[in-house]
Amino acid sequence: MMNLFDHIQKPTLLLDIDKAKANIHAMAAKARRWGVTFRPHFKTHQSAQVGEWFRDEGVEAITVSSLEMANYFSQHGWTDITVAFPFNPRQMEGYNRLAQQIKLGIVVEADEMVDFLAAHAKAGMDVWVKVDVGSHRTGIAVDEVETVWSLIQRITAVKNLHLQGLLTHAGMTYRQSNTAAVVALNQQSVDGLNHLRDALHLRGAPGLLISVGDTPACSLCDPIGRVDEIRPGNFVFYDAMQLAHGVCAFEQVAVALVCPVVAKHADRNEVVIHGGDVHLSSEYYEQDGKRIFGMVSLPEGASWGKPLAETFVTRLSQEHGIISASRQAFERISAGDLVCVLPAHSCITVASMRRYLTTTGDWIDALGYTPLREP
Repeated sequence: MMNLFDHIQKPTLLLDIDKAKANIHAMAAKARRWGVTFRPHFKTHQSAQVGEWFRDEGVEAITVSSLEMANYFSQHGWTDITVAFPFNPRQMEGYNRLAQQIKLGIVVEADEMVDFLAAHAKAGMDVWVKVDVGSHRTGIAVDEVETVWSLIQRITAVKNLHLQGLLTHAGMTYRQSNTAAVVALNQQSVDGLNHLRDALHLRGAPGLLISVGDTPACSLCDPIGRVDEIRPGNFVFYDAMQLAHGVCAFEQVAVALVCPVVAKHADRNEVVIHGGDVHLSSEYYEQDGKRIFGMVSLPEGASWGKPLAETFVTRLSQEHGIISASRQAFERISAGDLVCVLPAHSCITVASMRRYLTTTGDWIDALGYTPLREP
């Protein structure tokens, strides 16, 4: 039988299909049990082929992070898509074109954007109000009832805009290192959203839906709380950050970046790999005061083994990755070997690599993959 690793020459994103499908099944089952709509975020995998595995679980509606991604998945048969990124008026022509073909959801938080849509929207679009529940990335603060009410009045006055409800992403849960903190933050977020919904109902906006989307809460909270829709994405593959923070088990991490070892430095127990920030990305989490860009394991069968103790990717440049290894791990790895890096953030690694090699030896392409002529 062919050894999969014998044919890997450069950084390659390895995907375990069985693990990914098990993750999808588990989250879909949770959504059914909770009685909420499961609208998974496809920005993690960005692949039409992986998307088909969600259809097997009855998924009909999806989330994406850009108009380009929405177009890609619409071309592969998805007809109910929410672009969970603030509406960009410079792409109005593209929004109009897509909205004439599918059920398209958009996200707004500014009066100016609603006014622009009033003048330029030529097709019906579902509209969600972006609410900030504490991550402070974007959105209207969850306690700014009058601001949200004013925006809702603007939206409902526009013929082609169909108000859906309140949408948020509690990104601060990704920074928590224990389950109790994630559960508490989720409860705080959901309570805040329901308080806002109740206040808006009293002002004349009944029937608003609540859509939430962070993987840590959707993975650790049971039930998720009084919401109508969940949009997790990272759960399909998970990653080293989620593993380190107790969000998932090792057996649920479904991708690893396979990297050639190109040098070793015994004086500092460091291993140099071909696998830099153009492959892994510059995303990291912190552990014991160190930046961790990935956990390191060794090939095992057609997959990867458990992470090596106290052995992490701790520095990156464009093409280089530097592994700070335990003495035992350092002695197990030789120049010319391959190591498997569980990335800190799988979403960004996928966006960097754009293609997967499966543990069964097949290739799966993602959005934006362009084959290069090999030298």
